[in-house]
Amino acid sequence: MAGQFGAKSTTEDVLAGVDLKGKRILVTGVSAGLGVETARALVAHGADVMGAARDLEKAKRATTEVSETAAKTGANLELIELDLASLKSVRGAADKLLADGRPFDVIIANAGVMATPPGKTEDGFETQFGTNHLGHFVFVNRIAKLIKDEGRLVNLSSSGHRFSNVDLNDPNFETTSYEPFLAYGRSKTANILFAVEFDRRHRGRGVRATAVHPGGIATELGRHMPDGAIEAFVQQVQEQRAAAGEEPFEFKSVPQGAATSVWAGVVAAADEVGGKYCEDCQVGELIPADLQVSAINRGVRGYALDSENAAALWKKSEQMVGETFA
Repeated sequence: MAGQFGAKSTTEDVLAGVDLKGKRILVTGVSAGLGVETARALVAHGADVMGAARDLEKAKRATTEVSETAAKTGANLELIELDLASLKSVRGAADKLLADGRPFDVIIANAGVMATPPGKTEDGFETQFGTNHLGHFVFVNRIAKLIKDEGRLVNLSSSGHRFSNVDLNDPNFETTSYEPFLAYGRSKTANILFAVEFDRRHRGRGVRATAVHPGGIATELGRHMPDGAIEAFVQQVQEQRAAAGEEPFEFKSVPQGAATSVWAGVVAAADEVGGKYCEDCQVGELIPADLQVSAINRGVRGYALDSENAAALWKKSEQMVGETFA
């Protein structure tokens, strides 16, 4: 599969000729952007999708086309309320799915926030770490037994993981000065490390986990940034790339951004992506530790794939949420 698709591949490109009838897939964050497109592409090829969202009314409006597409292909779209910033909501949603008992072939942990102002979740965790990592950590682990043997977990991460490794001594910025993108970087590194350790723990029954970077896309994710901040950042990137003799940066379309999630979840070989970081519908390459890169370049930092770091994060996460997962 390596090299067959790339940065400009869309969800339709990677799913061309793929029949997903009989597959059941859970996607979080189906109220906007990548989550909606991921769900649409999956039902278009016959998969039944369970979409999770904090705001169900918003999700219903956002997935109107998804529902229409599902009706045409004989697929099914269901929605469930899930607020990742509330462990009460997370556990409640997991309990509903466990009571229902129907298994999943794939879970795509797509929901997230970026560069939020200083804040805490309902349970007192720093907003980005609590929402992007801990919410999914509890949710996915609680329903892990619903993932079929040979199934998969896909965690949405970001090239923003290069902003920072996790800080297990101060995950809630109690002694560290808060910076929005530093916190974002920590949470995105955590998304990769969670996939690494989940993969190690579940590969014995064929369940593999991977993390993906969707690429730079203009979605609601940037809603917390000040006016003009994204434009200023892109301008800086363009100047840096021009000085280095590189091609200009281009935003991806939403179908291009969702392609890597779909590719890693249902197209790529399990052994190819298990325990890995993927981008542009390919497995990302390791960045040398001494190489300075921006969050716009390709590749993955070694600390995000380090097995000892992943195990330590898992243990710290269990302590923070007050729950242990086998």
